[in-house]
Amino acid sequence: MPPARVAERAIQREAEQQTATGRDPRVHLARVAGATAGPAGMSHSVVLPRHIDDARYDPATGPPDRTVVAVTSEKPEPLDTAELARRFEEHRPYLRRLAYSTLGSLADADDVVQEAWLRLQRQHEAGAAAEIDNLRAWLTTVTGRLALDQLGSARARREQYVGDWLPEPEVTTVEDPADRITQDERVTTALLVVLESLSPAERTAFVLQDVFGMSGPEVAEVVGRTPAAVRQLASRARKRVEDGTPRFPASPDEQEKVVSAFAVAWRSGDLGALLGVLDANVSLTADGGGKVPAIRKGVQGAELVAKLLLGWYNAPSARGAWGRSVLVNGQPGLVVFDGAHTGVFSFTVDDGRIVALHIVRNPDKLRELPETETPDWFLGPDQA
Repeated sequence: MPPARVAERAIQREAEQQTATGRDPRVHLARVAGATAGPAGMSHSVVLPRHIDDARYDPATGPPDRTVVAVTSEKPEPLDTAELARRFEEHRPYLRRLAYSTLGSLADADDVVQEAWLRLQRQHEAGAAAEIDNLRAWLTTVTGRLALDQLGSARARREQYVGDWLPEPEVTTVEDPADRITQDERVTTALLVVLESLSPAERTAFVLQDVFGMSGPEVAEVVGRTPAAVRQLASRARKRVEDGTPRFPASPDEQEKVVSAFAVAWRSGDLGALLGVLDANVSLTADGGGKVPAIRKGVQGAELVAKLLLGWYNAPSARGAWGRSVLVNGQPGLVVFDGAHTGVFSFTVDDGRIVALHIVRNPDKLRELPETETPDWFLGPDQA
């Protein structure tokens, strides 16, 4: 086969691989694969036009000895603002999940994603947006860096927080079939709580690599460390996550059964049944942000947690309180409304029992709570 044809086929295969993996095939590459200069000592190039099925090879300087030396692309056509916005919106849900996983706050995640959009706009105004070969990768890097920067200031704010700080819950009332595609990228409340114990760099490295599947070099570019340093960050983070998450985590169906049993026991005031679903060392943490009534410091132990819950059950404020089953960060949980305030209950289940209960009551963290008009059950002795 003529060398020119060999080169053409090589670049065609490269273009097909780039397209199959979601990359722009019109990138500037240097696929040497043992390439050497031609007889005249000149570099040889293959021009990959916009239509990759029309690859051309210019042998003006003589055929290459072994394979292609460099790949170039024609200058891309500029994008108009509407097309740029459309392409950004395609990535917005993914970017929001990434920022939320890093920050534990939907509001902060929205701020980060908006800033990523503004930076893309500035690239567009400078005439550089069309030069971005892989928009998703570019936005991932920008969003990851912005979230990492935000983590530092967020930690400082949380030190002044009234009571325990919990991540903002992501609540849905029905599982969207389309959302199942991203289930692997969803972080549970239990994981978000553990991530709070990591340094900003450790947390970012873990989220990008273990949750979103980015490579070490890609993560290194975001956190500004070497790939070797990223491996150490991710390794330390995995150890902390392993130590702080369930040994035998429940499947969604198993968790739904445990949460349902908890709701039945609580709404009927049955102490024995409540103790039956709580682990002996269960912990309860509540977040009112100093704005609504909530315990300021977490408690631990099945007896103490059960009595605290039954104290709420018997309180006058519980008259007319009701609950509804929801998904909290993709896992079965509850929304409870006591007539004045709303609480989102998320559960960590290990080996069939509840080992942690997190209750968010801070109204600032419940702004995106779906409206629920029909209770699943009512709470209190009048409803038993």
